[in-house]
Amino acid sequence: MTSEPRLKRRRFERLKRTNRYLREQIVHYRKMTVALALVAALLIGGLLYLSLDAPEPIPLGAGKAGVKGLDTTTVAAPAVPPAPEAAPAPPTERGRHAGEGEASYYGEELAGNHTASGERFDPGKLTAAHRTLPLGTRLRVTNTRNGQSVIVRVNDRGPFAKRRVLDVSKAAARRLGMLARGTAPVRIELLPS
Repeated sequence: MTSEPRLKRRRFERLKRTNRYLREQIVHYRKMTVALALVAALLIGGLLYLSLDAPEPIPLGAGKAGVKGLDTTTVAAPAVPPAPEAAPAPPTERGRHAGEGEASYYGEELAGNHTASGERFDPGKLTAAHRTLPLGTRLRVTNTRNGQSVIVRVNDRGPFAKRRVLDVSKAAARRLGMLARGTAPVRIELLPS
């Protein structure tokens, strides 16, 4: 026969093991609950995103001038012939107001990279990057600080900085008088094609 103290010790050991097992199960279930809540939140967020009336997606370029860090070896450039360089418009040509904000420029370091239109970026041409306007759109960009303006053609997507509304080529930035500062407040007008 077993003595009573030995029996109590066995019961105590069994209770300890059961207690340890229950604590491990509680930790496990807590982790599972957090994981399931995360998955549910992601699913609900995805469904809400899909249910919104999203604007038509913007095609992004295949080079650094189009999207920073995109691997150009795996993305074929679209077969779109480059549009001819926009000729300077007569001073009387007026366009429709398309917004105001801060513009910046990108220069020599991106020369030769593919733009969203498929052509290669040339800092010597009068081109610009805009987030939503159709590629090929002609714009009159006016530096509101000094009154200088230039006509550019949208051939890329961007800018990707929050407060910027337009990225212009180095040649356009020179005509706008913004090379020294790097940015300028601008007014944008849509011109007829």
